[in-house]
Amino acid sequence: MKLSTLKALVAAIEEGSLRGAAKRIDVSQPALSKMIRELEVELAAPLLMRTSRGVLPTAQGKVLYERALKVARELGSAVDEISQLGGAMRGELNIGAVPLAVMLLIPETLRTFGCEFPDIRLRVSEELYIAQLQRLRSGEVDIAVGGIPAGLSSGEFVIEPLMTTSMVVVVQKGSPRAKASCLQQLSSAKWVYTAASSDSGYARMLFEAHGLAPPPLGAVVNSTLALLSLVATGDYVGLMPRQIASHPMAAQFLSIVPIVEEGLPLAVGAIVRSDSVVSPVVRHFIAHLHRAAHQLARPPG
Repeated sequence: MKLSTLKALVAAIEEGSLRGAAKRIDVSQPALSKMIRELEVELAAPLLMRTSRGVLPTAQGKVLYERALKVARELGSAVDEISQLGGAMRGELNIGAVPLAVMLLIPETLRTFGCEFPDIRLRVSEELYIAQLQRLRSGEVDIAVGGIPAGLSSGEFVIEPLMTTSMVVVVQKGSPRAKASCLQQLSSAKWVYTAASSDSGYARMLFEAHGLAPPPLGAVVNSTLALLSLVATGDYVGLMPRQIASHPMAAQFLSIVPIVEEGLPLAVGAIVRSDSVVSPVVRHFIAHLHRAAHQLARPPG
């Protein structure tokens, strides 16, 4: 199986047409069709379905497409890493970060890292809930910065703790629920779960930590904007890091509920795949994350 034929398949699926794919990889359309056909013969399976609107992947084509993307990412990372080991710090680094990290750690990290390594292209994507870690496992991101999930496999991941904070209870500004003094008084309210499903999430963890049954599910969200919008405009209760809840942009719409129970503790760290630790650019970026966290922890003045 040739890398060039895999690139032809990827182009055909992403472009949705053989003509567009041929133009993208700079070959003739007959040549591209021949490359796809070679793959189909080699695998003894159809990879593309021809339609009046172009081409679509078969079930077998989808499997090979997903593996081909991973191969391309791994090859690209290998080329970059070899250059970095030789002293040429260039390439690309993909970071997935939770809103707290995006607000408090990432700006300073990008500033100092970018000054030291201007030839490294940095891509940051916001991740509200990273417990699943699918994008890290698949190689779509190189570093995940966020709450450290329990039970991570030490053989699969390496964790670098960076800072600690607490998740506090928030409601709409002016809501009567802002006068609640204990968690029990909020047990019948509709809660916004920030999780992959209603079976997990910080709200459930907070209640269970204090020996209470999980609160009613109002909504499940996986974006910061959705969480802010629901709590700020409706009769919902949510949890978010204290630094975000008290930020001027959020504080004009939200109130932190002064319940007697402590907020849910949250350890924030950098998580990388075990096989990524040797990468020079990953090690340097984590060092800059530590520098940003240390600066954040210093008392003012």
